[in-house]
Amino acid sequence: MSERYDYIVVGGGSSGCVAAAKLVRDAGARVLLLEAGHSHRHPLLDMPPGIFKMINGSKFMRYHHTVPQDHLNGRVHDIPQGHVLGGGSSVNAQVYMRGRPSDYDEWDAMLRGDNDYPGWGWADVLPHFRAMEGNNRLCDERHGADGPVLVSDPGHIDDVSRWFVQSVQALGEPFSHDFNGPKQRGVGFYQFTNRRGKRSSAAYAFITPLADNPNLTIRLGAQARRIELANGRAVGVTYRDASGAERQAFADGEVIVAAGALATPQLLMLSGIGPADHLKTHGIACIADLPGVGENLIDHPEVPIIAIANGKHGYYKQGVGWRMLLNGLQFKLFGTGRITSAGVEAGAFVNPIDPEADPTIQAFCVPIVYLDRDALGHVKDTYGVTITTVVVKPKSRGFVRLASSSPDDMPLVSPHLLKDPADARAMIDGQRFFLRAFQTGPLAKRISHVVAPDPNDLSDEAIMNHCRRFVKTNYHPSGTCRMGASHDSLAALDAKLRVRGVDNLRVCDLSAMPNINAGNTNAPAMMLGGRCAEFITEAASGGGRAS
Repeated sequence: MSERYDYIVVGGGSSGCVAAAKLVRDAGARVLLLEAGHSHRHPLLDMPPGIFKMINGSKFMRYHHTVPQDHLNGRVHDIPQGHVLGGGSSVNAQVYMRGRPSDYDEWDAMLRGDNDYPGWGWADVLPHFRAMEGNNRLCDERHGADGPVLVSDPGHIDDVSRWFVQSVQALGEPFSHDFNGPKQRGVGFYQFTNRRGKRSSAAYAFITPLADNPNLTIRLGAQARRIELANGRAVGVTYRDASGAERQAFADGEVIVAAGALATPQLLMLSGIGPADHLKTHGIACIADLPGVGENLIDHPEVPIIAIANGKHGYYKQGVGWRMLLNGLQFKLFGTGRITSAGVEAGAFVNPIDPEADPTIQAFCVPIVYLDRDALGHVKDTYGVTITTVVVKPKSRGFVRLASSSPDDMPLVSPHLLKDPADARAMIDGQRFFLRAFQTGPLAKRISHVVAPDPNDLSDEAIMNHCRRFVKTNYHPSGTCRMGASHDSLAALDAKLRVRGVDNLRVCDLSAMPNINAGNTNAPAMMLGGRCAEFITEAASGGGRAS
């Protein structure tokens, strides 16, 4: 069975939803959107606390298990990825961050040098962020108020979050009213992609308005098996539909891959696009020898600091019995109350060594004891607070490789979190800084004791052992099919997201990032999808070459 469209988008995550919607809405194109996961319409997905029900086991997530990490004493850890329309934007904690202007000026410096260069500096990407954003508080040269992605202040702020903000201020950090403002440094309250507690995912923001548009065809439960290539160009996709039947779809225009930084390189390699030697080991004929496909895996590493409260402070046992019913009723009727919170309300960006320099650490304050009981078995369920520290510009690089030539086998993933000594040093400094927050200001009066890391030994070695034991993904894998100038031998894509050596094929998800941004990655993913659609529309109208 086969179908024909103008464009095929593989992957219905944040970037794929935006790319598909813009091609339909702005170009009037017939688009097929293939998503291997499920519908985004589910109460658990809509309400912010639902993330805690999904993160450790849900059909809406696909769980990648890393290969043993030798530098972490052989640990294997999971990297959950959205398995649902909207991708990460349908299952994340909804924090709205774009990164800092220097992130994109860094991209610009890395990508310049070729003809037909579109510009990736802050001045180039800011209009795209503003056009997407529908902020309920900010509207200025940096923020939009009328865009489809609804951005709001927290619907509920727990006292523990307020005490965290005050305690970090007591350490000398300024209060920030906008982490997406001119300066990233400071402590304050995040903004979120929701409105009155209801998630504003890429699926709701971009796909729902096109529900009655016949030019958009969405296939859920559709797993791409390979990209069909002919005479050096992408002509279609073979996929398995929700019933298990194998189908083919063909594109008169282009194929756009947006399956995520772990699945996108896998699909390219299964299709013969990637490192020739690696493909050969799996019996796959190499169509385009691109050694950078699957390399340069970047992720934000996070490590928890956990403290026990000396009273009923935080969210523990705030969602049981009559209180649960009342909280649910308040959320249902008014869109207010505790259920409007995903648990993460406050955070900070700091540089523990040079406060005036760019922040090296992002922190999230979660007013619960947030850690796997098997990993910290001596701690009972109780009231407490977790501060996670995140290295925002990690130097460590990992890889994604094929486990076999079968699309049914998960790829081999090795993120190498904290492997680079500079990342380890930054994390140790970040842990020390936020440990001080428990001894300062209002938090000091509400904390009984710290349980992780061990407060009795805060040497570099002891903190590093804690980091090796508990470091995990901040859910931001990126960079595995990066853009780059033609002289960059590991750049799988050019600056217009086109796959080198194959015509009519682009990648527009986080795998295209030359380097990761400092902060959460959902907004940049949507920006990449939007720019990809514009590049394609421009090429189709004669404003630039398609391949």
